[in-house]
Amino acid sequence: MNPATRQKLIGWIIDAGLLLFSLAMLLPLVLLVSNAFKTPPDILQWPPAILPRDPTMANMKAVLSDTPLLRWIWNSVAFALLSTAAILATSAIAGYVLAKFRSRPLDVIFAVILATAIVPFEVYMIPLYFTVQKMGLLNSTAGLLVGYLVMSFGIFLIRQNVIASIPDELLEAARVDGAGEWWIFARIVLPLLRGPLGALGVLAFFQAWTAFAWPLIVATTKESYTVEVGLALFQTGFTVDLGRLSAAATVVLVPTIIVFSLLRRNFVQGVAASGLKD
Repeated sequence: MNPATRQKLIGWIIDAGLLLFSLAMLLPLVLLVSNAFKTPPDILQWPPAILPRDPTMANMKAVLSDTPLLRWIWNSVAFALLSTAAILATSAIAGYVLAKFRSRPLDVIFAVILATAIVPFEVYMIPLYFTVQKMGLLNSTAGLLVGYLVMSFGIFLIRQNVIASIPDELLEAARVDGAGEWWIFARIVLPLLRGPLGALGVLAFFQAWTAFAWPLIVATTKESYTVEVGLALFQTGFTVDLGRLSAAATVVLVPTIIVFSLLRRNFVQGVAASGLKD
């Protein structure tokens, strides 16, 4: 076997392995959507059927009529979008300043920011809760946002991309032409960071969308729950309503699929650029 044929065969084997891995990853998602339209006996049958034998909309109707699911989705969408906007703004500004305005105090600040990345959220969650309580922000989107305004990894990601992709000569040329710092940041820096910001936006959105512990203690009424907290209501101490849980989870998947579809290209470009540039 010549080297070219061997290389092609290896490529086919790798592609086949990746295809099988992708199908294995998609199977639980397919079963989840399928269970949303199954009757209880169909859900409990073994081995499980991929497609429902007797499709029904009972689970979907029950979820939409008996629970404030749409309200939970709205709470999560508002929380995730506002958190994403805040993280993008703080990460872009802080990353740019820490990358291009080098000084010893800023280096210390950057070291502190990196150090906070290894501190679990549960360590400062209770003090943060009492702060939100004193501010009167319980059961509100503003209270949820207090814990999700800044991402240390986002600052690090943008800082590294600014250093790698934005030369100092470009910024100096703009300053010589009379441009102010905010004009440089808005018209030069941000357009060049579109890929990394897209990747960070996806990460920030899913971080807020999948948050559970913080919304669980901040939201104390059913109307203020996010979807992650609301989905936990379908599980009691002794039973799990798999049909309704699957139906609710299927509805919840829609916003996440939309966000990832819109930002998929920027996410891939941002991650690739972060890993390949010196």
